[in-house]
Amino acid sequence: MRAVVIGGTGHIGTYMVPRLVEQGFEVVVVSRKEREPYQPHGAWSQVKQLQLDRTAAEANGSFGQAVRDLDPDVVIDMICFTLESCQQLVEALKGQVQHFLSCGTIWVHGPSVEVPTLETQRRAPMEEYGRQKAAIESYLRDETWRNGFPATILHPGHIVGPGWAPLNPAGHFNVEAFTKLARGEELELPNLGLETVHHVHADDVAQIFMQALANRATAVGESFHAVSPAAVSLRGYAETMAAWFGQEAKLRYLPFAEWKETVAAEDADATWAHISHSPNCSIEKARRLLNYQPRYRSFEALQEAVTWLRNNNQI
Repeated sequence: MRAVVIGGTGHIGTYMVPRLVEQGFEVVVVSRKEREPYQPHGAWSQVKQLQLDRTAAEANGSFGQAVRDLDPDVVIDMICFTLESCQQLVEALKGQVQHFLSCGTIWVHGPSVEVPTLETQRRAPMEEYGRQKAAIESYLRDETWRNGFPATILHPGHIVGPGWAPLNPAGHFNVEAFTKLARGEELELPNLGLETVHHVHADDVAQIFMQALANRATAVGESFHAVSPAAVSLRGYAETMAAWFGQEAKLRYLPFAEWKETVAAEDADATWAHISHSPNCSIEKARRLLNYQPRYRSFEALQEAVTWLRNNNQI
């Protein structure tokens, strides 16, 4: 079988593409420019890479047909961000593919209400990114149930892995937060540090995509969370990482309005986006229907990522 992966050299694709090769798929990766995956793997020598500017091709209406011309049995779309983009691709692939997998986001839910959040709970996205992903999800589910298009949607949390900075205990991506914890210095957290974040190792996201392929009969027409077994609070995250560094956490709490004045505007915006959602999502549906078994808990994934940062002199 031939699998076409759109955006296959990113965080998740780094781990998923070798899994596809190992499972016997002929793999074609479509991306805007050729780049190396975050982690080397011998399987990439068997992967065909096609450079195609999706934005430009969608503008002239050729992208969907270009993917169809690759004669895929499976299409995995990692980088679809608008409903119109999804519609163009799906219309071209109708009657062609056996399975279409779309990468969504847990932010389709908006702020947490009843936790852990189930896939059946409401969609109340707070920003355009989440609104577009929710619209894509709704469209794909409708296409499946009305027209038989074989789609599955996977919703990752905050993706973690070696090679990039993970979301930190202050709710943003500035690695200085880890440096402070490693040195035993004071780290200021917004509010009481009780808001939650829900990480997932990129390899576990790759795993759930593969499990969806392996369990097509129960995956088609469904959405699944792709997260670690448990969310963590900012305070618990900071204390655990400090202990891992061999330090006692020195934390100071400030109301968000005061706290945001202590960091760069970019960091404050990122933190607000994360704490206003405070995601905490269930994976019971994925466990039950797909046999999804995350290898990493949140802290295990984070410690691997931070080890990479430390080994590469970034903290």
